[in-house]
Amino acid sequence: MSITVHWFLPTHGDGRSIVDRPHVTAVGAQTPREPDIDYLAQVAQAVEHLGFTGMLTPTGSWCQDAWVTTAALLGRTKRIKFLVAFRPGSLTPTLAAQMATTYQQVSGGRLLLNIVTGGESTEQRRYGDWLDHDKRYERTDEFLAAMRAIWSGAPADFDGEHYRLRGATAYDVPNPQPPLYFGGSSPAALPVAARRADVHLTWGEPPAQVGERIARLRELAAAEGRTLRFGLRAHTITRDTSAEAWATAQRFLDQMDPADVAASQAKFAVTESTAQRRMAELHGGVLHSDARALEVHPGLWSGVGLLRGGAGTAFVGSHEEVADLMSEYHDVGVEEFVFSGYPHLEEAYWFGEGVRPVLARRGLLAEQGAPAAAPRVPDPSPAS
Repeated sequence: MSITVHWFLPTHGDGRSIVDRPHVTAVGAQTPREPDIDYLAQVAQAVEHLGFTGMLTPTGSWCQDAWVTTAALLGRTKRIKFLVAFRPGSLTPTLAAQMATTYQQVSGGRLLLNIVTGGESTEQRRYGDWLDHDKRYERTDEFLAAMRAIWSGAPADFDGEHYRLRGATAYDVPNPQPPLYFGGSSPAALPVAARRADVHLTWGEPPAQVGERIARLRELAAAEGRTLRFGLRAHTITRDTSAEAWATAQRFLDQMDPADVAASQAKFAVTESTAQRRMAELHGGVLHSDARALEVHPGLWSGVGLLRGGAGTAFVGSHEEVADLMSEYHDVGVEEFVFSGYPHLEEAYWFGEGVRPVLARRGLLAEQGAPAAAPRVPDPSPAS
């Protein structure tokens, strides 16, 4: 069971800080990098050159559209796959099936799909979606069943509470059929993952907790006559030495404004998302002065979640230490990792040139195609 590693495409912007828009007075804060297509292409080309398998592209009103952005990047890259996130409530199963089929033909089979049911009603209503949390997962279940029926190649009829289709087709079948990545940790989400997903993604809780969820999902999938793969989404801060990595984590912490942390924690306190609540529980909403005080498992830092929603933990340490932590997750069943870092360009090089060779020496890394040529960026300093 080998490890597959993906990276993240920062379609909301990038920079040398966890802070979205660093205050002028923040320690070491830099001007953020806007997500123009040239910068995103630079990140994608670097990730491709470093041998990653795919790039997760997020969805939401806070970032660029994933379908359009990644389609624009197909011509700027050669091999990298794009893990396109989308919300089932924002388009019909037929249109999604057709878009995926077209994407596979245009890209030569470089599409992966990340199903985002939507954990927050406030965000969903921006798209005109007024279903509650559990109803959204019921709709996702129907959506994925209908989309797979359309991909069978025969005109599909479907009758559900949320969708009724007659003779639905996508004009062709996708080749290959894109695997479905699915996130969600609530009681409403897990049965849908067991029935419909190919890969279940979770955020970076400590390995024992992740292992418990994997065991539960394996049971649910077996009851459906299915098997799942499992992936983990987290950030990385990896350097030649552990001290250098933790110095970077400390710099990120020093840049945080207590008022911003309090505002973020107030928002997370009323979240509908089970996974987001678990992220918040790891750090308890407390802004410590010492980064190591937020280490919730050896090498697992919860400081990102003080400000950022979504994945709130980072793998921090030397390249060997980060590989060790990945191995711990691998031992409990994680086969795929989706990483990111600040900035995404430089951190991709730290991970790609530092951790990937360690994984390869240990025989853990999945085989990749020959890396495509890309411009080499200078090695970042430990303070990057």
